[in-house]
Amino acid sequence: MAVDKDRLREEEEASFVRFCKIILGWDYFGLLTEAAKQKKERGKGGGSGLRQVKNTYKDVDDYLATFEPLLFEEVKAQIIQKKDDEEVTEWVLRLVVECNESEGFLLPSVTYGDDEGEKIVQNDLLLLSEDQFKEGAGKFPQVYAFALVEQRQHNLLRLRMFLAGEVMNLNTDVIESRTRLLKMHGLITSPGLLHEKSLFSLKICSLSTISREYFALRSIGSLPFKDLILTAADKSSGSEDQAWKVSQPLSEHFQGSLNKSQMEAIDAGLLRKAFVLIQGPPGTGKTQTILALLSAILHATPTRVHTMAGLHETKRGSELPIQEKYVPAVFLVSHMYNHWARASPWWTGNNPRDKNMPKDGDDGFFPTSGNDFKPEVIASSRKYHVRVLVCAPSNSALDEIVLRLLKTDAVHPSYPLPKCGYFQAEFVILKCVHDENVRSYNPKIVRIGLKAHHSVQSVCMDNLVKQKQGESASDKQKHRTAGGDTDSIRAAILEESVIVFSTLSFSGSALFSKLNHGFDVVIIDEAAQAIEPATLVPLVNGCKQVFLVGDPVQLPATVISPTAGKFGYYGTSLFERFQRAGYPVNMLKMQYRMHPEIRSFPSSEFYAEALQDADDLERRTTRDWHQYHCFGPFCFFDVHEGKESQPSGSGSWVNVDEVEFVLLLYHKLVTMYPELRSSSQFAIISPYRHQVKLFQDRFRDAFGQESKKFVDIQTVDGFQVNRHVDYVCSLQKERWTFAEISIGNTMHSFTGTLEGHLKILITIFSPELGREKDVAIFSCVRSNDDRRIGFVSDARRMNVGITRAKSSVLVVGSASTLRNDEHWNNLVESAEKRNVLFKVSKPYSSFFSDSNLNSMKVERSLPDGLDTEDMEINELMDVNRGHADEEQAEDNDLEDGEMDGGGYDED
Repeated sequence: MAVDKDRLREEEEASFVRFCKIILGWDYFGLLTEAAKQKKERGKGGGSGLRQVKNTYKDVDDYLATFEPLLFEEVKAQIIQKKDDEEVTEWVLRLVVECNESEGFLLPSVTYGDDEGEKIVQNDLLLLSEDQFKEGAGKFPQVYAFALVEQRQHNLLRLRMFLAGEVMNLNTDVIESRTRLLKMHGLITSPGLLHEKSLFSLKICSLSTISREYFALRSIGSLPFKDLILTAADKSSGSEDQAWKVSQPLSEHFQGSLNKSQMEAIDAGLLRKAFVLIQGPPGTGKTQTILALLSAILHATPTRVHTMAGLHETKRGSELPIQEKYVPAVFLVSHMYNHWARASPWWTGNNPRDKNMPKDGDDGFFPTSGNDFKPEVIASSRKYHVRVLVCAPSNSALDEIVLRLLKTDAVHPSYPLPKCGYFQAEFVILKCVHDENVRSYNPKIVRIGLKAHHSVQSVCMDNLVKQKQGESASDKQKHRTAGGDTDSIRAAILEESVIVFSTLSFSGSALFSKLNHGFDVVIIDEAAQAIEPATLVPLVNGCKQVFLVGDPVQLPATVISPTAGKFGYYGTSLFERFQRAGYPVNMLKMQYRMHPEIRSFPSSEFYAEALQDADDLERRTTRDWHQYHCFGPFCFFDVHEGKESQPSGSGSWVNVDEVEFVLLLYHKLVTMYPELRSSSQFAIISPYRHQVKLFQDRFRDAFGQESKKFVDIQTVDGFQVNRHVDYVCSLQKERWTFAEISIGNTMHSFTGTLEGHLKILITIFSPELGREKDVAIFSCVRSNDDRRIGFVSDARRMNVGITRAKSSVLVVGSASTLRNDEHWNNLVESAEKRNVLFKVSKPYSSFFSDSNLNSMKVERSLPDGLDTEDMEINELMDVNRGHADEEQAEDNDLEDGEMDGGGYDED
């Protein structure tokens, strides 16, 4: 859906002026004083005048009246947060070099030192003051004001200031004069010698992200699907007439690789509804679904095209037999190789089609890592390639998708391998996105933004620009015609890319506003972890369809302002608001991660019993330590004598007794089962940062400086899933070798057969071990007579904490305290009903005595026809075979914790 670019620019300029007038007039020390007062009163009465986020809105005015005050509360919180940040910035003396005025703003230029490097950039908020101020000095400066960095040129900072007064109640027509601002105006503009115009500056925070969110918010009237966003109701339900379809081979591939709920999500997208919501509970293959969506979106065609193509196919016959388009595993290797050779001629010699390769990239191909082969779409039924923008709230969430696209989600045995020399080769298969003939399809992609993971550098904008500049430098004629201008190269790369990856914030950068052609489809991953204004940012430049993918009952959006969050529900995502309003949601229901005993409670408590277990999941997640009731898939340890405490000067909480019990629990487990002595297998999770630090200190005392290699200790928010995988495959005669490569050089392997035809040797070796563990211990911390549990009552963090592990989740807490909360009470009762609630008393070591453990030992019954040796072989195979399912499971959940470091310091 196109937008009026001229109108958009006018709105952006007006929004920027309003944004600056409101913020730059604020009193920094007044904000600190008010925040300290609210903290002392524990936030009582802080939300007066704020509206709460609603499910639906009457019109644009109603929408803005709700969100704008909440957004500015969040700006205040970000400014105040600077005071508590660990990063220390100092006052810097600057000289005023020149000063201009425009439209009520003062535009001074001040000096910037060579030694300051990149410390200050565009859109940073500075505090300018006549005098320095130090914490505890007792007296505030008399002359001070905010300034926004508009540009940094050489040794100058060009600033914007609003010194006319302070805007009252967000009404820019009502401005009250302030003495400090008038004095600042006089100080900067008064005639005098250069050295007499000196000011001290202090960097406060960056306003880049929130300014983009504000512009998107103020542009709501011009956004595509405005009415749908306001009402959360789509009048067009989608019909077969407007639906798009994928080719029969691609459809059959989906049916063979996706489960029913994933297929339903793909089908919902092909109905061309403006907004499609996909909910991905823990371990249900959310990223796998996104990759399938990309395949479908890029190669779907209108239904009428399929009808005409069907008639044409009947006349000329199928180009390839269906069995050759998707070869069953039972086919011989030679037959599979023939198919591969036909589909991938660039591996066996010159591709005759190379001569006809389009030079403008309209085939969608983009060499992501310098490879020379040129896969292309053959006999494509569409002439126009859809352009897709894929966004996520954080860099880590975004890079997880990019990595999966660049690498592979799995290597299916029915996909042949290349012949090189004497039937042996080693290479990496890229097959996450497929064309309509189910051939691996490498679309032209670019990852835009900062802080990209090193594994995706090959497709990052800066790297691609350097490549282009290098090509230009080697060809002077090309250099003269194309030029080496960085901005023009960036724009060209962006225009040519079929899939663009960006964080939500960066999608609002100036680079995107220069696009000649917008995006057809916007996919937002982890959409439930983004506040609504952030979700609007990528929609500003227009699109035809939006996919929101996430889970509102996992980690929420990060909101710094307690006032906006508590009183205004500012943390409500667009996904959650739509869901509450009754908008249809496609839930992924098949889970591939957790033992059924772990899945049982979250499924009933948060997903209305909707979650289903993948085939054979129970057997694949059953472990030797399950022979003890107290080490089972799900247990609750009632540390009833434990007491919470609050470290001096902190709003956080610790529970020393829980730490000591967990230390003994961990030691017993790894002593009996040494394979758990690895941070890739074992995790300890707690909601509170200080409890996490206490765990880390105690484990370091007990196991030395390398304790972090033995156990992964994180907050709930910081417990991210980032499992990046390379599969390296080789074929030697009739033997397949799969390798999944890892930093730790840990190798796991097994052999087996495919339906009696192929010998398989699989070796697993992973580049970054993720945080999806075999065992996770959750320390609840709170234990008091008042039965207050603070933010531990957040059901979303509870859900995240108890769904991290594959085989065992061991919850440690005070049952009596936790029972005061509905969700925690249900969990305690669930443990009681399953006879896995253990009340532990001091000394805790007695609980782990041999006699006590023997009393909790259960007999393991072997499946029919298997002996102990068979079980050991199968368990070894399951570790590896499960990785195909884990590729579906590992892509969920949490990519947060970047903004707040994970964990909380209050309640």
